[in-house]
Amino acid sequence: MMWVVKIGGSLLGSPELPRWLDTLVKISDGKVLIVPGGSVFADAVREAQAISQVNDAVAHHLALLAMDQFGLLLAGMNPGLVTASSELEIAERGWQHRGIVWLPSRMVMADENIPKIWQVTSDSLSAWIANKIGSEHLVLVKSKALAAYTSSVAMQTLIADEVIDNAFTGFSKASDFNIWVLNKSDYDVFSQGLDLIKLRQLAVTVSKT
Repeated sequence: MMWVVKIGGSLLGSPELPRWLDTLVKISDGKVLIVPGGSVFADAVREAQAISQVNDAVAHHLALLAMDQFGLLLAGMNPGLVTASSELEIAERGWQHRGIVWLPSRMVMADENIPKIWQVTSDSLSAWIANKIGSEHLVLVKSKALAAYTSSVAMQTLIADEVIDNAFTGFSKASDFNIWVLNKSDYDVFSQGLDLIKLRQLAVTVSKT
């Protein structure tokens, strides 16, 4: 069963990012799909939209390409990572026991049910792909401090605190996967593999109710 790990774009430039990539490559064995955030590439889309006044549908497409760019950057940072942009490629990379970075634009643009709005960020899309591939666990890696939260936090609290995006509920409410949030400093949680015991100790569990 594959895990989905969303790496926030805000990690770019941090010393933690290469450590996360090293860890995920070592333990992936084809069982981890990394979802990239938009990072500085999405910031450039926001700036370009403000200048050009293109509509949100165009900006949404550009933001997906921004995720593709950050995904290509992540794969370029670690030779143990490969990219995948379709369900077949994800499955093939899994069979090859590789560390996989998802490039989302092709799959997401093909689904007309996904709203083309800024509120649908890489958080929501990580839930979408987790549903799509039947993942058991979704892990969101954030730069924001999580010390103020208890071990289990309601999804609406995290949305109100802008830890996850407003559209996340709609993409995850009917899902079967568990949702966890980790700080960027928690890369050691997987140092010994996909360890649920350690994950429960360090992560914030997201309650869907």
